[in-house]
Amino acid sequence: MKSTRIVLASRPTGMPTAENFRTETAELEPLRPGQALLQTLYLSLDPYMRGRMSDAPSYAEPVAVGDVMCGATVSRVTESTDPALRPGDYVLGYGGWQTHSVEYVQYLRKLDPAEAPLSTALGVLGMPGFTAYSGLLTIGQPRPGETVVVAAATGPVGATVGQIARIKGARAVGIAGGPRKVALLREKFGFDAALDHRAPDFAEQLAAATPDGIDVYFENVGGAVLDAVLPRLNSFARIPVCGLVSSYNDTELPPGPDRLGQLMSLILRKSLTLRGFIQTEFLHQFTEFYPDATRWLADGSLTYLEDIVDGLENAVPAFQGLLTGKNLGKLVIKVAD
Repeated sequence: MKSTRIVLASRPTGMPTAENFRTETAELEPLRPGQALLQTLYLSLDPYMRGRMSDAPSYAEPVAVGDVMCGATVSRVTESTDPALRPGDYVLGYGGWQTHSVEYVQYLRKLDPAEAPLSTALGVLGMPGFTAYSGLLTIGQPRPGETVVVAAATGPVGATVGQIARIKGARAVGIAGGPRKVALLREKFGFDAALDHRAPDFAEQLAAATPDGIDVYFENVGGAVLDAVLPRLNSFARIPVCGLVSSYNDTELPPGPDRLGQLMSLILRKSLTLRGFIQTEFLHQFTEFYPDATRWLADGSLTYLEDIVDGLENAVPAFQGLLTGKNLGKLVIKVAD
């Protein structure tokens, strides 16, 4: 069996370019005991992939130059040496940017297409949804009546954070880029307030939207958004740090004075809890997340938005657009029917 795949051709400097990727065809190895041959149906594209393209120190090993780009996938089983899976079954795996893959069955999660659309296993019912759930409830711990502010709020993590905050009785303020995304926050996701960080008076709008200050700030962006949020934080505010997408393509430190001392002073004076996290730290909570999320989807208190792009050949430009905020909702590549 041959697989068409996109590999990392070179490590990018700044924004990834088409030259950092290469498309090739490769012969897959024969199945070993406990493995399955999978046909990729959907590929997830996520901001963390930019970090995997770099060999700088990180929480996970980088993709090696010449290897298939990493990524979660929803696939159809075409052959299996493990009785736990049969041809025609659907699974969540980690096949990466390719049309077919061979994976060990023990690392796959079987999916029921009657329970929810298969693509949701890459979004609201998958890693992004679980990231929102575990980070918000474990670190943010929103209480009824508190104000929760979410950056990158139309993304699959941010949108879920805001909706769960409201489910828990908190007030949700979403921050996004551009009028179209701001409208989505209000009309589709039900945020109590929605702000455009590109507006020249963004800081003033944030102050008006948070008259009682900010109790939880779910950080996905960093940069100027964080600068505007910091003065609004209440004493004992909690800041789950999920991502810093504004700096993922930086090649040097930002200009300006060193403000680390000011930040540390603020953390001290206001008794702030600022904690970075990776969702795998909380995997023991998945058995709580999944029934909660499916129940909320069923009763309408949780919704989602997907940005589905057809064709593996369009993965590179779609990924570049993701890093500049062009996508609306969870970005998924439809690889096959």
